[in-house]
Amino acid sequence: MCGICGIVDLDGPADPEVVRNMANQLTHRGPDTDGFLFDGPVGLGFRRLSIIDLNTGNQPMANETGSIQVVFNGEIYNFQDLRHSLEAKGRVFRTHSDTEIIVHAYEEYRERCVDHFRGMFAIAVWDAERRRLFMARDRLGKKPVYYYKDEHRFVFASELKALLKCPEVPRDVSPASVEHFLACGYIPAPGSILTNVFKLPPAHWLTFDVDTRALRVCQYWTPQYLPKSTANLVDTAAELRHLLSEAVRLRLISDVPLGALLSGGIDSSVVVGLMAEHSPLPVKTFSIGFEEEGFNELPYAREVARRFGTDHHELIVRPQAADVLPELVWHLDEPMADASALPSYYVAQMARRHVTVVLNGDGGDEAFAGYNSYGAVMSYRRYQSLPRWIRRGLIEVLLKAIPNGQPSDHVLSRARRLVAQSAEPLESQFSRWMTLYSEESRHSLYADDFTKLLGRGSFEAQHSDDNNNLGPLDWMLRNDTMNYLPGDLLVKMDRMTMAHSLEARSPFLDQEVVQFAARLPEAFKRKGRIAKHILKVAFRDFLPAHLLSRPKQGFSVPVDRWLRNGLKSMAAEI
Repeated sequence: MCGICGIVDLDGPADPEVVRNMANQLTHRGPDTDGFLFDGPVGLGFRRLSIIDLNTGNQPMANETGSIQVVFNGEIYNFQDLRHSLEAKGRVFRTHSDTEIIVHAYEEYRERCVDHFRGMFAIAVWDAERRRLFMARDRLGKKPVYYYKDEHRFVFASELKALLKCPEVPRDVSPASVEHFLACGYIPAPGSILTNVFKLPPAHWLTFDVDTRALRVCQYWTPQYLPKSTANLVDTAAELRHLLSEAVRLRLISDVPLGALLSGGIDSSVVVGLMAEHSPLPVKTFSIGFEEEGFNELPYAREVARRFGTDHHELIVRPQAADVLPELVWHLDEPMADASALPSYYVAQMARRHVTVVLNGDGGDEAFAGYNSYGAVMSYRRYQSLPRWIRRGLIEVLLKAIPNGQPSDHVLSRARRLVAQSAEPLESQFSRWMTLYSEESRHSLYADDFTKLLGRGSFEAQHSDDNNNLGPLDWMLRNDTMNYLPGDLLVKMDRMTMAHSLEARSPFLDQEVVQFAARLPEAFKRKGRIAKHILKVAFRDFLPAHLLSRPKQGFSVPVDRWLRNGLKSMAAEI
């Protein structure tokens, strides 16, 4: 795992001092070595965290003639198979690293090289013969890259703080990104908190031509939810288990120690169990807990650790842990409202004392419908499917006859909300769960001048989407896979692990697993109130029944209790 950066200066040679300053801001991503290339208008910088081919995998890495130069953040898990196919085409390798795969795959396939990569990556390739920079980001957006372009230069970096070491990059805050942050708690690609600074979206590549100064951005992949698989449940569950086992096996390729982040939920528990099947030594597992009742999953994590005989490590996070908030802000670069970044920081810190790579369960909820929001919206849809005489002539008449005034969590209050919200479009139903501040609440905060600066309608209007013939569950899953997952969860995981020079790998985000899950019938993913139905069928002999059947808890933090107690003075001061 690494940090990459670079400049294409259209007015003259790239400034080595600026590129080195950019790379130095990424030392936490790559503490082992650095590397640089300066070739006329182009300067590339690199910081390395050594994982594979420790002795000869340094970057930038070139082809035989030096006309192709690559800097790369991530892992290509199928690099050994790709090497064989490229050698058959006459390509000659000098190292055993996955970076050299990118060099020769780009020579062979140009932009379409990304179609052949199975992994996580942010790639920059300087093609000297064509005087062109090529960049690409992995399909699910696990590895980040920011960029800025004006009439004089193109600048890119793994993190925003490194990009800002180029003094010409403007620091103007984007009003649209403020709107996005207040709406959903993160800033989705391609925007960033700064005007004219962009994130390359997941599953996209770009080219920047030095001579024409043309910038081109293209999407190369999207999960396909149609047509649906027609296989039966038992056979499908067996195939899913095989695919996940293979995804875990590929992510165990490493020349440094590995472990796993274990929450006690089904996704990370499955990953740990599959690691145990493939590993000759006990798996090192790392878990975080809280003293507050209702937030602590450590008992479940311990049970999984005992079941698979892991070398288990735990840490309790208390309110005093918030002392590191300034450091978290520095690592995150942009506003983010995901409080679980705090325990993620500490579990990564603990894990790094023992290993350099960890596997995790990210992506299981988006693939197999694990979130409670899916169940809520599906209940609205089921209510709307009832005959009109039952809805209007019976249920709604009875609810109107019963006086209001019950608490919000009372069954009658919930029934009234279900009736009211079930008549709304799918997008509105889903938005209620995913939006932090409603459009009305957000705009009540804005001055008139700020509202005029927005000028493009509400966040909801910009992000409304037709169903493209998808069922309601698949529509929500696609939305989260393309937005919430790369915009929030994977940002949090990348920044909090990289803060401690720790590489995180996600078997559930293997492209073969994601595509397989997308084509499954909706009933395989959610059966009534049962979330992740097929995953539980596939691993029902793997984990205790009570772990498979317990309600989803999520990686939540007792923020409200902390702010009323241990962090009360800090909150008051702020």
